[in-house]
Amino acid sequence: AGPGQAAMYAGLQELGVANGEDLKETLTNCTEPLKAIEQFQTENGVLLPSLQSALPFLDLHGTPRLEFHQSVFDELREKLLERVSAIALEGKVEERYKKLEDLLEKSFSLVKMPSIQPVVMCVMKHLPRVPEKKLKLVMADKDLYKACAVEVKRQIWQDNQALFGDEVSPLLKQYILEKENILFSNDISVLHNFFSPSPKTRRQGEVVQKLTQMIGKNVKLYDMVLQFLRTLFLRTRNVHYCTLRAELLMSLHDLEISEICTVDPCHKFTWCLDACIREKFVDNKRARELQGFLDGVKKGQEQVLGDLSMILCDPFAINTLALSTIRHLQDLVGQDTLPRESPDLLLLLRMLSLGQGAWDMIDSQVFKEPKMEAELITKFLPMLMSFVVDDHTFNVDQKLPSEEKGPIPYPSTIPEAFTKFLQENRIACEIGLYYILHITKQRNKNAFLRLLPALVETFSDLAFSDIFLHLLTGNLTLLGDEFALEEFCTSLFDGFFLTACSRKENVHRHVLRLLLHLHHKVAPAKLESLQKALEPTKQSGEALKELHNQLSEKLELRKPSPAEVSETPSMELPLPTVPTPASR
Repeated sequence: AGPGQAAMYAGLQELGVANGEDLKETLTNCTEPLKAIEQFQTENGVLLPSLQSALPFLDLHGTPRLEFHQSVFDELREKLLERVSAIALEGKVEERYKKLEDLLEKSFSLVKMPSIQPVVMCVMKHLPRVPEKKLKLVMADKDLYKACAVEVKRQIWQDNQALFGDEVSPLLKQYILEKENILFSNDISVLHNFFSPSPKTRRQGEVVQKLTQMIGKNVKLYDMVLQFLRTLFLRTRNVHYCTLRAELLMSLHDLEISEICTVDPCHKFTWCLDACIREKFVDNKRARELQGFLDGVKKGQEQVLGDLSMILCDPFAINTLALSTIRHLQDLVGQDTLPRESPDLLLLLRMLSLGQGAWDMIDSQVFKEPKMEAELITKFLPMLMSFVVDDHTFNVDQKLPSEEKGPIPYPSTIPEAFTKFLQENRIACEIGLYYILHITKQRNKNAFLRLLPALVETFSDLAFSDIFLHLLTGNLTLLGDEFALEEFCTSLFDGFFLTACSRKENVHRHVLRLLLHLHHKVAPAKLESLQKALEPTKQSGEALKELHNQLSEKLELRKPSPAEVSETPSMELPLPTVPTPASR
């Protein structure tokens, strides 16, 4: 018998059951092999008197004994598996688990025998506490560990953080990669962007579902995952870990896992914020609820602010808070009200500030809300409101009958203070960027070109972050026709994008994404110079080189062949041409 055969009989000897080795020995040491085989069959066959007469009947039909025993065995195993599952649900708790523990004790020695393994695994799966010794044996054997149910693995993981970390780590990597793939996707659209999927849809993602299943109702494992996410967020500053923190909690909320939801102090806050994210707006009722949670943080429990700040640092939360802020500012213009007189607006800023301060808070372990700068409220926001007023004024002027002095030009300068705020104040920068996204979405070319120069230098280079560039490229598709104009392209590409391409590969990629989408709108001469300016270097990543190749191929297809150019008859009437759809 080879090693495979040995595995088939693993553990039988310990139970005093004869196996292949015993038969081999019997046959080697006997004088009458046939008699020995018959005796072995009688001793080890199914001991049912009524069966003895029926077996020869099967022989007549040419059914091998192996096939018969196998089918009996399979049938019995199914019955046993059903019985184990039933025992796990019946009688008093102590009694049912005592039965299962006894069964495990008897059967565990056969755990490596492939045909019996499912039964042993099933018994372990239904035991809330598998004996330590058995868990250690399973953990030490790679194949057994792989074969055991997630219920058993949870018991192993909760005392082996490193092993659990090895299981979770590839999932977290996959999650971050999926997020980055969406941000760099070649499909550029104002309707379907990074923030389009609803929270409920996002929670159905593979990684969130797998983690939810791995955690089950185990608070210890949930805490471990949160610890991993905090550590990775600190190490990388990658905000997608904050999204996963919120998604995981809400996924357990969907399944009504009260064992975990009731002990996570962020549960109700996250639940309320989740509803706002779904609506992409913080309404007054929910705003009061969220404020209640923040004001309710008691002395001695300030550490919860670290968790709340991580929930608020989720880009989906920031997006909702920033969009709500822009909407509030527009309403205030209509009401002739100043920002400092709007409690709702102040609450949005407070939450933005807490979210943006998450990394510093978790890093320093100083749990108190960041101080809001008065100038943000008294100077910066009124300045944004004045931009809104400028637009209204300009639009009204355009409609008035023009007098001798000619039309009033659109204001082209920006206050120095605006540029300074974007460079030095994180919250101002975030709100400023969202205001620019807002005017782009409104196809307000004048306002866009006026404010664009302020984006070249921003706080922590936020204007060159993937999320902002992903949204900006989407919104710019609405200004597609402007790309034919030299002035517009020079401001956008030379004045903004190209200032960072050489030092930031992500910006380089986003520009190529945009051009792949809008190249047919750009004037040929400009397109050619952009193609040269955007040549990848030797150090460029594969994704960037691939994008540049795709662009070059598209531009190659657009060039008319030399023959076409020279053959156009000069004096005759032009032939009617069939319009071709603009190639993308």
